[in-house]
Amino acid sequence: MLQRLYVKNLALIRETEVEFGPGLNILTGETGAGKSLLMGSVGLALGGKFEKEMLRKGAESALVELVFWDDSKKVRERLGELDLEPQEDGTVIISRRLQAGKSVCRINGETVTARQVKELAEVLLDLHGQHEHQSLLHKKNHLDILDEYCGQPLAVQAREVERLYLEHKEIKNRLKEETLDEAERAREQALAEFEWREIEQAALVQGEDEELEQRYRRMVNAKRILESLTESYQYTGGDFEGGAGSALGRALRALKNVSGLDGELQDLENQLTEIDNLLADYNREVKGYMDGCEFDGADFAQAEGRLNVLNHLKGKYGGSLEAVCAYGKERREFLDKLADYDAYLENLRREEGDSADRLRKACEELSRIRSGQAGALAERLKESLRQLNFPSVEFCVRVSPGQAVTARGSDDVEFLISTNPGESLMPLSQVASGGELSRIMLAIKTVLAGRDQIQALIFDEIDTGISGRTAWRVAEQLAEAARGTQVICITHLPQIAAMADLHFVIEKSSTQDDTITDIRPVEGEESLRELARLLGSDELTEAALSNAKEMRSQALAYKKFEDGQIK
Repeated sequence: MLQRLYVKNLALIRETEVEFGPGLNILTGETGAGKSLLMGSVGLALGGKFEKEMLRKGAESALVELVFWDDSKKVRERLGELDLEPQEDGTVIISRRLQAGKSVCRINGETVTARQVKELAEVLLDLHGQHEHQSLLHKKNHLDILDEYCGQPLAVQAREVERLYLEHKEIKNRLKEETLDEAERAREQALAEFEWREIEQAALVQGEDEELEQRYRRMVNAKRILESLTESYQYTGGDFEGGAGSALGRALRALKNVSGLDGELQDLENQLTEIDNLLADYNREVKGYMDGCEFDGADFAQAEGRLNVLNHLKGKYGGSLEAVCAYGKERREFLDKLADYDAYLENLRREEGDSADRLRKACEELSRIRSGQAGALAERLKESLRQLNFPSVEFCVRVSPGQAVTARGSDDVEFLISTNPGESLMPLSQVASGGELSRIMLAIKTVLAGRDQIQALIFDEIDTGISGRTAWRVAEQLAEAARGTQVICITHLPQIAAMADLHFVIEKSSTQDDTITDIRPVEGEESLRELARLLGSDELTEAALSNAKEMRSQALAYKKFEDGQIK
């Protein structure tokens, strides 16, 4: 259920808030007061198209916020699919801040995409805008309505059909791409043979390039390393006159001559001996490194040549030896395929045929589900339409084979109707007027709402093109729908307004500098005054109020329960 709507800085709306309730919520107002603007803001909150001209003059941004209460399993599951946490009390808050060039959508305070908002909205409410009933003239929309009525069993099968369709399409594309002529096949084979042999002959070993690069850097710098180590060895060794080792030896001998004369000198001798030992260890390690660092020209040339081969292959077939090996394997498989190309094509054709057979059977099952539910949908709609002043209506949902298989199956669905006795069933586009289409759409929406357990239905002037007795029938149908589902309806008909469980008036007020649209709830005498205005009374006379009271009493009488209580 939609509990609250808050709008700020949108067109003529400075700031307004309305709290809806269960049952039938009716919104009325003068032409141009902003009724459709208010309901249009709901569409904006749910990801509808926004243009900067819609901002209120002087405002930098607008805000629309919807507060729902829906603790159903379906809503919790959808929130989970969107990686959003449901509120413990079942509240769902959707908001959208609108600015020129950008907007920010949030669900329960978390920033989300417009797509996520639309996906959640699918299970929260059904919004029927002005002129949407014209969509019934397009046959492609009839399939959507039937599928929605069929519910979960069809949805599961529809997903399977879509999967098989994409699989079959991919195999067909492969088959098309693999149909090579002899000359092209020979060129492809020669290239693959060359590339595979080039990689195969290299006898690659994973990781050898890194090891070779390390050896190569060491050999390239061997001369410089030897020169520096030799110099260091000379300055620290004991074999060179003037070196640190020779000087340290002389210093140690001199100290030993006197260390026995004073106990404190023994500590100094010990320190100098330790330094001498450390320097000797260093010299041995330097000498060992120098002995193993002999430069071998042949070894250097071999390492350099191997690195050139590896880098050439990496540059040509991938940035790493792993990628090069993977490409070589791919070329080998391609050669194996070409070696027996006719058998390969035959297998691929067989695979395409099997895929087509699986898709055909899945489409047949999808058609079976649709055909099985088409009659039930037609009967439900026929019953609903009779309540909407189509006393002799006949309705048919025709499911027939389509011209081609698509991701949605192979069915062609069309709604046929006859509104007068003795007339043949004809497509909606050839029979229904604007007013009839609006009633048919109302019947469809109420039937689907009961099927899918949608908690809120919103109608923006569903009463287009109707009046008199038909208006009463539409009002009664809305009241019936509102017994199990919240219905919010903008109307200009007093018959529908009289059925309201909650009545709201949208008003436009102007000053010298500003024009504002606002909404407020009315009841009792105020509601009767609005009914009198809708009845066409320019002046609020006793007769006009009497007519409004009579219409209200008639509506209340219809809404009584069997136990005599008023809904």
